[in-house]
Amino acid sequence: MEKVKIAIVGLNFGNAIVRKLLELEAKGESPMEIAGICDTNPERFAVVERSNGRTFRHYASVDEVLADPEVEAVGLFIGPNGRAKVIRKILAAGKDVMTTKPFEADPAEAKAILAEARALGRIVHANSPAPGLPDDLASIARWREERGLGQPVAAYCETYANYRESPDGSWYDDPALCPVAPVLRIGIYLLNDLVWLFGRAASVAVQETRLFTKRPTSDNATLSIRFESGALATVFASFCVRDGSPWGNQLVVHFENGTVFRNMAVARREDGGAEMELVVADPADERGCAQRSVHAERVVARRVSGSYDWEGFAKAVRREPDAPAYADDDLVVEPIRILVAMKKAAKTHRETPVEHL
Repeated sequence: MEKVKIAIVGLNFGNAIVRKLLELEAKGESPMEIAGICDTNPERFAVVERSNGRTFRHYASVDEVLADPEVEAVGLFIGPNGRAKVIRKILAAGKDVMTTKPFEADPAEAKAILAEARALGRIVHANSPAPGLPDDLASIARWREERGLGQPVAAYCETYANYRESPDGSWYDDPALCPVAPVLRIGIYLLNDLVWLFGRAASVAVQETRLFTKRPTSDNATLSIRFESGALATVFASFCVRDGSPWGNQLVVHFENGTVFRNMAVARREDGGAEMELVVADPADERGCAQRSVHAERVVARRVSGSYDWEGFAKAVRREPDAPAYADDDLVVEPIRILVAMKKAAKTHRETPVEHL
């Protein structure tokens, strides 16, 4: 398949994307070709080129990117607030989009832009939630069916890192644009997984603190979610933990008849995969009080939730029949509705309903 020529827009986070694509290219595994890089801050061009040992074509604006007929797709790595407007412009120019989490800040805009992309026959993908089902979530779905796990009851998940940040004038400094910052910035992966597991949310509650960061936003937080199904979930996200396993996306899902663990081992995998484990009780034990006796499977998944499916995106751009696609727009939109409720809950310090309009 011919490589897709992509321009990377937004070089703060986009620098990591450039690095990853170059790593894949060096292995002969990249379906993308970087046509150029774009940012409103010209100093970032030098940072990207110096850190990656490669020079690129420079675009000073999105309009310059869209005016280049060589560019087939845009990797859009700007903040989520108002991102749908930029995506709309890209789609209107006849180019496809790969973007990042969180998809948008406004659920109505997110829903509208997905419908607009479909109407135009264009592609919009994100890393989280990704189109198609990542291998780790597919393992959970398979176990639930094959092992008769029944209804999902509750989940606990966590992700953390060691940040000691100072204000820099970015949207990260604004509680209105970056509410409950650890959940919005790194816990969003887990939130997207929970929506896939449990569906629509009914209400949320928030606790947050600021321990080490010098920003006016929090660095330590929990988000509790009550789903319409009756399931309960908690997301812990923090910039305050340094234990050698950052961004682990640990997950425990309790079903009626078993529990699934993801990345709960003490040692962290170095290959970016996920360790999956299913634990159930002995079927003869009616109360389920016996020692956990059946380790049904242990799977190491490589295409994990939150990763960029560049191969799938390239297939979609090339209109390949087996290209991944979103089964339901609500997989993208519902987490944004939860974020809106989370922002309100952080202000009121009360349980807040999730609005579905």
